[in-house]
Amino acid sequence: MGKTRLEAFSDGVIAIIITIMVLELKVPHGDDLSALSGLWPVFLSYILSFIYIGIYWNNHHHMMHTVQKVDGAILWANLHLLFWLSLIPFTTGWMGENHFAAVPVAVYGVNLLACAVAYTVIVRVIIGSHGGAASTLAKAVGNDRKGMISIAAYVAAILVALVAPLVSCGLFVFVALLWLIPDRRISKVVG
Repeated sequence: MGKTRLEAFSDGVIAIIITIMVLELKVPHGDDLSALSGLWPVFLSYILSFIYIGIYWNNHHHMMHTVQKVDGAILWANLHLLFWLSLIPFTTGWMGENHFAAVPVAVYGVNLLACAVAYTVIVRVIIGSHGGAASTLAKAVGNDRKGMISIAAYVAAILVALVAPLVSCGLFVFVALLWLIPDRRISKVVG
């Protein structure tokens, strides 16, 4: 089966996720800039999550260039990724509304870790159904050092969140910066 429906569905779900996140930003009561001051944690968490969703959308798009056919395993792996991405608006809102408190930051980290694991799973499933180590995606990702660094940083951030939540947020920003530029490994192999 072709990949067009999978790409269209994924793009639609990701667009809805971004829409849900922006709808969580509440309009302040007041007509001066001081009315915005209490919203900074919500807005900062929104910016971080918007960047993360953008990173996943962008890298998913590049990854799909390596896919020739879609099977049931790829469909389920993709749904697994979309499930964890769809929880980002909830964990983002909880973290922002509670001014980056320890437990909401840790839960946000668990959500990001689950997204990273799900992305790793879909990469492995695509590689498996497209020829293994000889597949285009396998050649592109190689040993996936960036993916492993990301997962390790999320685990560290979850543990650190319980004592220093802002340090955890710094780790989240670090991982986002690591992935901010689209994954050129795929572009180089696909052409």
